[in-house]
Amino acid sequence: MIKKKLIIITNEKIFQEGEKSFCNNIDIKTTSENLNKNFEVLLFGRKSLKKTNHKIDINSIIVCSGLIGLFKNIKQLISERETKFLIISLTPFTFFVNLFLKVFGKKTFLYLRSDGFIEYKKILGLTGSIVYRFMFLITSKISKLISVNNFLLRGNKGFTVIPSQLNDEWMENRSVPNLDKNDLLYVGRLRVEKGIFSLINIIKDKNEVRLTIVGNDNKLKGFSENNIKIFDIETNQTKLIKHYDENNIFILPSFTEGSPMVMIEALARLRPVIIFEEIKHIVGTYKGVFVSKREYSSLIKQIEFIKENYRFIQKEIETNVLPKNDNFIKSIQKIIDNE
Repeated sequence: MIKKKLIIITNEKIFQEGEKSFCNNIDIKTTSENLNKNFEVLLFGRKSLKKTNHKIDINSIIVCSGLIGLFKNIKQLISERETKFLIISLTPFTFFVNLFLKVFGKKTFLYLRSDGFIEYKKILGLTGSIVYRFMFLITSKISKLISVNNFLLRGNKGFTVIPSQLNDEWMENRSVPNLDKNDLLYVGRLRVEKGIFSLINIIKDKNEVRLTIVGNDNKLKGFSENNIKIFDIETNQTKLIKHYDENNIFILPSFTEGSPMVMIEALARLRPVIIFEEIKHIVGTYKGVFVSKREYSSLIKQIEFIKENYRFIQKEIETNVLPKNDNFIKSIQKIIDNE
């Protein structure tokens, strides 16, 4: 059976070394690889000069320094009638690519993973919010929208999916951790909108709390605090699971989130999760997720409550129905196939 062609376009940077390609975003890696089982996937990304962490195991990958380089490569493919395009996240780069494809009458799917309205405002202020609103208004009219929740669709027609990296290993050999210390874990990118720098400011010099950060990409190079440990991006799933198991509470300090996969991972390991008020909408029906104000007194109060009720909370977490990666991929595939 001949596979249909699917071109995935991402704003993420990809490093190439010989015939090998690497990225820092695990979602880009696994989504491209798993969709490649049913489609003939060609991945387009921006060129990185610095080696990244996750090896992408598909054969067809093209990296470009900018829009002109990307357009030159896409022009070789737009004449193929059955090719579909999946654009991951809305950025200035993917916005102009989408406009280019529309000129040639191509069908595009835009996958929204987070709230760009809040992210751009947090990074660039009011100007960022205006820029994103302009891009979204146009793109929502020319693309089929796929989102991690209905809120991100902003009243537009679209499809919702639940992203996940979970497989069977995440559910095996789960444990009760040592509760003698207040050991918090953060896994994710080191970005302003992710709230990690805000969290560091809240807990630095607070010896009652220890924080482990997994995801360093040199943004905290030379950083030193007695109660904060920093690890690089972890590409080995077994080692990543070990980080969850060695800490007793997971914390997600983001200012904006759509459907965070790290929260699902923490719950899969029976670890309670603390988030701040800005993203309380992500709690949904999940048991074991607690909301704190973005201040130390509120945070430590939630930590103490969780520790006092830890066994009961773990039993509640066990009742959660957690999404798995294969279901997520099937959802994306079905949308692309049927539209």
